[in-house]
Amino acid sequence: MTQKILLATTVKWPSAAYLAGAFAAFGCFVEAVFPRGHVLGVSRHLGRAHIYHPLRPHSSFVAAITASSPDLVIPCDDRAVLRLLSIQAAAPELSALLAESLGKIESYPLMMARGRASAIAQAEGISTPLTATAADESELARALEFVGLPAVLKADGSWGGDGVAVARTQEEAGRIFHRLAGPPSRPRSLARAVLRQDLHFLHEALAPKAAAVEVQQFIAGGPATSAFVCRDGKVLASIHMDVVESRGPTGPASLIRQTDCSRMDEAVRRIARRFALNGLHGLDFVRDQRGVPHLIEINPRATQICHLALGAGHDLPSALLGLPPRPITVDKPLIALFPQAWLQGRLAPDARAAYLDVPWNDPAVLAALAAATPDEPARALQFLTGGLAPNRTRPSGLRL
Repeated sequence: MTQKILLATTVKWPSAAYLAGAFAAFGCFVEAVFPRGHVLGVSRHLGRAHIYHPLRPHSSFVAAITASSPDLVIPCDDRAVLRLLSIQAAAPELSALLAESLGKIESYPLMMARGRASAIAQAEGISTPLTATAADESELARALEFVGLPAVLKADGSWGGDGVAVARTQEEAGRIFHRLAGPPSRPRSLARAVLRQDLHFLHEALAPKAAAVEVQQFIAGGPATSAFVCRDGKVLASIHMDVVESRGPTGPASLIRQTDCSRMDEAVRRIARRFALNGLHGLDFVRDQRGVPHLIEINPRATQICHLALGAGHDLPSALLGLPPRPITVDKPLIALFPQAWLQGRLAPDARAAYLDVPWNDPAVLAALAAATPDEPARALQFLTGGLAPNRTRPSGLRL
């Protein structure tokens, strides 16, 4: 029987289009709910589209689920997870589907609160940086005394590299804290709505909200990331990567290297079991100078590497569907993610030897990404033919 998959996203990250192709390769009928302008809209792998309206988020998701009657719903960003959780609370008839898709629903508020998630991970024996919550300046001072300087400040409810900054002095920490904790100004929210072509920022303009700030110990080292799929808290498949290049110090990876790591394996197993998870998830780490990975973030949704075909035990879509894995397509340890690596302002010297993660089998998606701004096709052609020419402009409305 053909399995029906509903991808759910509220942002324009292209990774959802890659995931559509991965599930379509197994014969799934793929539907998706997404905002206007998403490259999913031109994907040949999409069987049916449902438009997500930022000003009507709840009804958009309910309508998509009702119309598609999927076997599984796969959220592709954190806001989509929150929308699904709110639906579960308001529409009990969808509880079984959401539990089948996500696992133990009660776990998600804990996972998505960074401070509590860090404490739980520590209790599970996973190495994590010291973390404290700061609601005001006095708590910030105590948090900095606890974790030390430099420190990483993170606004709760942020993702994709937004709302994260490193403070090296108390004065800098104070300035960052006020920027992250305070409600954004209405003019700033309106400007972001226009520049990012994202009407969610109108909500912030109409009803600004303060954010809790987590203060985390800074660990010198390099980022690493895991993606995994699980059923009833048991890990079915996983992949681990060291990040070679990223778009900014807290931005998404652009060049990654496959790695085997028993500590990351164990962290994945313990998180999946502790939170009784179903579906696709990710963990972010910092690997210190001794090579030890420290868990810094739980991503309770599909991440940008979940679509990769890396063989038995490392093909997440096949494991989720209970089907044999696809043939291995990644023939090099280094992987340059498209369009992230192409948009990267600088690239590692060995990037030219990387496997190019390009949606060759979805020409309209490839063309849409390459044509994000008028002068981009030529630059993209250089990338696709091995030139890896960096582009220093950001396509309008494209957040990676």
